[in-house]
Amino acid sequence: MSNFEENRKAKEERKERDKASRENLGKFFYDLAKLSFATLVIGSTASVIIQENNLESWIIISIGAFVTYIFAYIGYKIIK
Repeated sequence: MSNFEENRKAKEERKERDKASRENLGKFFYDLAKLSFATLVIGSTASVIIQENNLESWIIISIGAFVTYIFAYIGYKIIK
């Protein structure tokens, strides 16, 4: 094989590794978004339903929704 063909194959392998790495990192941020949604938003919503409406629970729900959005956005940007 010529040097050109070896370089082309090495470049393709690097490209595939980079793509797989970006996909895994994007999936990681999507998983963080799911976890933050489950813990902060759903957990606080259950607290609001069980107890009286209090301001602290609504603040936690708002923060959870914001953090979920940020993680999902980062994951989306990394994959694209």
